[in-house]
Amino acid sequence: MFYNEPIFFEKNRVARVYTGGKLFSEFFGDDSEDGFFPEEWVVSTVHALNEGSTDEYEGISKIAGTDIYLNDAIAEYKSEMLGERQDIGILTKILDSAIRLPVQAHPDKAFSSKYFNSKYGKEESWIILATRPGAKIYYGFKDGVTFEDFEKAIDESDNGSNAMEDLLCSIDVKVGDVIYIPAKMVHAIGYGCLLLEVQEPTDFTIQPERFCGDYRLSDNEMYIGLSRKDALGCFDIEKKYPAPLTPEVIEKSNGLVYESIIGKNITESFNVRTIRLDNGEFKLNKSASIYVVLEGNAEINGKDYKKEIKKGDYFFVPANAADKFIIKGSAKIAECFA
Repeated sequence: MFYNEPIFFEKNRVARVYTGGKLFSEFFGDDSEDGFFPEEWVVSTVHALNEGSTDEYEGISKIAGTDIYLNDAIAEYKSEMLGERQDIGILTKILDSAIRLPVQAHPDKAFSSKYFNSKYGKEESWIILATRPGAKIYYGFKDGVTFEDFEKAIDESDNGSNAMEDLLCSIDVKVGDVIYIPAKMVHAIGYGCLLLEVQEPTDFTIQPERFCGDYRLSDNEMYIGLSRKDALGCFDIEKKYPAPLTPEVIEKSNGLVYESIIGKNITESFNVRTIRLDNGEFKLNKSASIYVVLEGNAEINGKDYKKEIKKGDYFFVPANAADKFIIKGSAKIAECFA
C-alpha cells in the first residue's frame, strides 16, 4: 500500500487574488508564467478559502498516479498515515509573488477558536528560495503607528490608496533568509519572492486593504465573514519579531549538515529543518513529516525501493514508512513537521 513508502503527489496549484508563479519555472522545471495560480500547496489537507469556489477539494493534495486525495487517505488509514497524531498539523506551500500581497495578519489559536471553531491559528514561516530584482517583504508596523492610523489607511484603501504600505517596515530579502511571522503580526510578502512557507493548517487571513494590484477585494475576502471590528482584533499593533533568523546546527558529520530553521525555541506550532547533503546520507525517521527538495539531486533508498529526487520534488513520510528509508546524494532538503 502507498502508506508503506514515501508518498508523492500531483502538482497542486491554488488560485489567489495576487499574481505570480513565473519563478516556479526554474524551481519545478516547468513552463510556468505569472498568473493567478501563484501557490503550490504541498502535502495539503487544507481546503482553500476562495470566494465563489464550489470545489470541495480545492487546495487538497492528490496522491500521484491515483484519484485519492490526502484527507480521504488519512480518514481511511489514519494510524498507518499518522501514527498517534490526529492530523498532519501543518500546511506547507511554495509561492511566488509578482506583486505585493495585501497587508494582512493571521489569527492566533484563541482567535480561531472563538470565531472559526478551529484549534489552529495561522502562525507561519518563510524561507526565501529565489528573488526577482528588488525583492522585499513588509514586516511589522513602524514605531509610533497607532490603531487610528491603521484604520484611516484602511478607509483610504477603498479609493485605491497605497497608504497602508507606508505604515509598515520593509526588509530587502535574499536567498536563504528565514522569516518567522507570529500570529497577529502585520505583514505582507512584497514583490519578487519565491519562498517556502510552513504554517499552521488553515487558510485564515484578515487582509483589510481593499485592492491587491488591480483586483478589488470584497468585504468577505478582506474579513472572511467577520465584521470589520471583530476582524481587526486579529492585529496587534505592537507585535514585532527579529528578522532574518539564524539557523542552528543540530548535527554535522561527514557529508551532512542538519539544521533547525524554526524550532521549539520560536514556536510550538511546527518545526522546519534543512538537510544539506554533500555525497552524504540521512535517515527519514520522522513520522508524518513533509520533505521538499530545495537544491540538487538525491535518491531515496529502502528495502526493494529506489527513487531519484531533484529540486522541486516533495513527498510525505507516513508513520508506516518512518525509519525505513534513507536519502543519499548531494542536495538541500527542507524537513517540515508539527
